[in-house]
Amino acid sequence: MTTMSYVHGAHPTPLIGETIGAYLDLIAVRYGQHDALIVAHQNVRWTYSQFQQRVHRLAAGLLKLGLQPGDRVGIWSQNCAEWVLTQFATAKAGLIMVNINPAYRRSELEYVLDKVSCSALILSPSFKSSDYLAIVQDVVPEIAASRAGQLQSSRLPQLRHIIRLGSAATPGMHNFDALMEGITEADLAYLQEVSATLQFDDAVNIQFTSGTTGAPKGATLTHHNILNNGFFIGEAMRLSERDRLCIPVPLYHCFGMVLGNLACVTHGAAMVFPGEGFDPKAVLETVQAERCTGLHGVPTMFIAMLDHPDFAQYDLSHLRTGIMAGSPCPMEVMNRVIDLMHMAEITIAYGMTETSPVSFQTSIDDPRAMRVASIGRVHPHLEVKIIDAEGRIVPRGEKGELLTRGYSVMQGYWGDPEKTAEAIDAARWMHTGDLAVIDADGFCSIVGRSKDMVIRGGENIYPREVEEFLYRHPGVLDVQCVGVPDARYGEELCACIILRPGHEATTSDDIRAFCSGQIAHYKVPRYVRFVEAFPMTVTGKIQKYLLRQQVATELADAG
Repeated sequence: MTTMSYVHGAHPTPLIGETIGAYLDLIAVRYGQHDALIVAHQNVRWTYSQFQQRVHRLAAGLLKLGLQPGDRVGIWSQNCAEWVLTQFATAKAGLIMVNINPAYRRSELEYVLDKVSCSALILSPSFKSSDYLAIVQDVVPEIAASRAGQLQSSRLPQLRHIIRLGSAATPGMHNFDALMEGITEADLAYLQEVSATLQFDDAVNIQFTSGTTGAPKGATLTHHNILNNGFFIGEAMRLSERDRLCIPVPLYHCFGMVLGNLACVTHGAAMVFPGEGFDPKAVLETVQAERCTGLHGVPTMFIAMLDHPDFAQYDLSHLRTGIMAGSPCPMEVMNRVIDLMHMAEITIAYGMTETSPVSFQTSIDDPRAMRVASIGRVHPHLEVKIIDAEGRIVPRGEKGELLTRGYSVMQGYWGDPEKTAEAIDAARWMHTGDLAVIDADGFCSIVGRSKDMVIRGGENIYPREVEEFLYRHPGVLDVQCVGVPDARYGEELCACIILRPGHEATTSDDIRAFCSGQIAHYKVPRYVRFVEAFPMTVTGKIQKYLLRQQVATELADAG
């Protein structure tokens, strides 16, 4: 009898039936004196008891502003202690945290705040080249003449509260630290009343994924989704209260807040942040200073650390495990990480935001070759099948689209029932768009993408979103964006543009300048090619794979 490409992660450990806030309280009782959060660049070092107390005070402070369970609270910031507090405080108070990519610019910020009707926005004053305060003041100019908490924006009528990090004062904005001041026993009692009404199937987090048809979509995740996924990720790494996990990946993404924070918290392990953003030297210094036992990163991060000129000077001997994810890992890189960074138990994880995110992960016991050639076996309590174009399950070893079903599948895209129905079918299978093969032993390999997604250094770019933006340029008649190979980032984006008559003087720099400050830097095309036409089928459909080949060949010849 032919074995079909269907796998089920039957597991003796049951799913957690708690909200994130309730589970944190249990962990704080069990591991109260253990380190919970260490943020090197902020000199933060909190035990689980101290962390829990701050979470409760912030949660009570958010409710004291008049926010109600179910209200959306955006956070637009680099990695910092306040981000982690916000993740757990919003969960405790029944609020829905909306992750806003630090690389977003004006148009993206306004779209996100409007799409999910954010009632509050927590933001850093600035990060790298972004002046977040100036951008927000441009989006909601009414803030300058408003009292804190009484914003009335014509563009964003739901937005009432802007909360800034740091000690300086900005007109119309609350200060983050002030929210935790003056919290009374009555405030904390009210928080517990609210917390007791929450259900684990309540939405707790919205993460925006770039859309194949233009605007980003808000994947809506529940307590049950991400708490359980974080727990079983940690189980695969064999985390315990003795572990200290270095997290240099961004918090706004599932990699940081689920594979990092929730994997740690569910096991009483320490969350260790080496900086606001990734810096290889800071990571190496932090791993050594804090004797970290685990380290997360995308392949480009590990490459940057291994190739740092001072790499050999650092003591990384306490490292044991971690996760490499975000893009395919070359065997040579994996071998160097295991041998030179002492990460004999490193694992590979695969998933997507819409599935909370991990659905496959290698085991620390898997042979080294399988930790590169595959994405491991199906995660506990999840189902996966591989189907052909007609929707039928294919035999083991045959290629098809990977579908996931189970506790991890999102509620849906916020405010987009049609897009949700396109992604999740009537039987609750999430269609990933990835092409995969499952072998006789249940190991899965990703062999392609049925979508046009470009993965640049672990960041997903959907060409359609960039194309929609570029159509706003007065000189662009038509545009197609494709991914091209890149030694550093895996892929880079190339915009192939047909110019309108009379705009022949438009240059590549003009196109990039048009994008700058309006869309995230990683979405700005590295390459711009002006063409007369696109390769087409006889029925008039653009053949992107041919366009991709043409551009890749041109760039290789030019390089």
